[in-house]
Amino acid sequence: MSQPRPGTRDRRAMLLEAVRDGSGGIAELAEEFGVSESTIRRDLASLAGAGHVVRTYGGALDTERSPREKDQEHAAAKETIAREAASLVEDGEVVLLDAGTTTGRLARHLAHRDGLTVVTNGVDAIRELAGFAGIDLIVLGGRLRHPDEAILGESVLAQLRHISPDRVFLGADGVVEGRGLCCPSLEQSVVKHAMLHAGGEAYVLADHSKLDQAPFSYWAPLDRDYRLITDGPAVDVAFPQFADSVILAGGSETVGGAAHHGRRGH
Repeated sequence: MSQPRPGTRDRRAMLLEAVRDGSGGIAELAEEFGVSESTIRRDLASLAGAGHVVRTYGGALDTERSPREKDQEHAAAKETIAREAASLVEDGEVVLLDAGTTTGRLARHLAHRDGLTVVTNGVDAIRELAGFAGIDLIVLGGRLRHPDEAILGESVLAQLRHISPDRVFLGADGVVEGRGLCCPSLEQSVVKHAMLHAGGEAYVLADHSKLDQAPFSYWAPLDRDYRLITDGPAVDVAFPQFADSVILAGGSETVGGAAHHGRRGH
């Protein structure tokens, strides 16, 4: 006697596991689950809409990892990068933090400071800063995107037009010189690009594993001056395309010139 086919919800959960295990072709998935290719397309569209997978031509890419999973990867490098970024922030500044695990760690290093204004669309940063009276915390309101816990939407873009922070710190899933920041959704790429142009100084926080990587299909162009804060020795040799913009975390060395420590207009 044949086993009953799983219901839609169960099938989609199993499909998510199959994609995580490396299966991504529609024909392959349809055969595996004993359903039509159109059913697989609908399932993938539903999973993509919920932010669990990123659609590609003919199939699906692996899922986005949860913030907790991301935070555990290269944790020491992220901590070093966050500490370096925090050292750039001066008392009394207005700082804009993108959503992400490394920017969340940066928020933790800023939490005990007094007189800072922090604007963010990231749940990680909100959690780190919410209990500290010395931080004037401004939360950009919009729709919460899962699984990366970023607040996005037209309302975020509208609010950004009214803010002129001293420094902007952006997270990244991948950084490709000449292309920009690789993003898991079009909506997120638009918000990151708006953030990039909102402030006086712009920084990208990315550990070495994200350099020259493009895991997704959407981009926020790096079409203004910025500094890349990253880790690892000889990063200017391994990734010469970034040599003019790199600040190496964990030391005083700055590749490509001095870091921007002053406020706008100084």
